Amino acid sequence: MPDGVTAPMIWAVLIPVCIVTVLLRQLPFSFIKQLRNSDLMGVLGRMMPVGVMVVLVVYTVTGQASSPGGIPVTLLGVAITLALHIAFKRTEVSIIGGTLAYMALVNLGF
Repeated sequence: MPDGVTAPMIWAVLIPVCIVTVLLRQLPFSFIKQLRNSDLMGVLGRMMPVGVMVVLVVYTVTGQASSPGGIPVTLLGVAITLALHIAFKRTEVSIIGGTLAYMALVNLGF
């Protein structure tokens, strides 16, 4: 330990930090009963998955500008993933198939 720092000083910091951390993690669960049947939760339940996927796709595509194949190959990989998902309606098929298609496109030099 650094000079001048004692074990009671460390505990005096760690105990309140632990208590605050546990309380902050528990806080959202205390509101579940009030929010369960609210209109807001219904809207968020429908919109959030789509919103998260849009953000991930935009982040991925813009991050691939300097990678092999660039944005066109990335967009083609996204299109293949979307087509697989529409055709099979299976998440694992679309993710694995889209990833394999993207990797093949990049490694074949497209």
